[in-house]
Amino acid sequence: QLQASGGGLVQPGGSPRLSCAASGFSFDDNDYAVGWFRQAPRKEREGISCISNTGDVTYYVDSVKGRFTISRDTAKNTVYLQMNSLKPEDTAVYYCATDLVCLGDYSGFDNWGQGTLVTVSS
Repeated sequence: QLQASGGGLVQPGGSPRLSCAASGFSFDDNDYAVGWFRQAPRKEREGISCISNTGDVTYYVDSVKGRFTISRDTAKNTVYLQMNSLKPEDTAVYYCATDLVCLGDYSGFDNWGQGTLVTVSS
């Protein structure tokens, strides 16, 4: 099961870090790639970033490129999403999920857990 955390109310320009923790299984033992997704109010869920099982391949959608950084910590069985320079349009529920590959195509991700709400507002 995946659990995203780290959300909350953030001022524009803020830099929260989201965490995606796995319980009951290991990202590395299963060679999982991990992706971050978000669903803004009245919009469909979109994939925004992923990291390969080895951590050496990452993808970002254009809207977050240069502002968000994905990383993984094997020892903690956790994947992070460092978010910088947040904008009001980044307001969304953020989720993580797993797949066997990270290729910039987010259609195959599964193992959805509870998301975490990030609200960007002054």
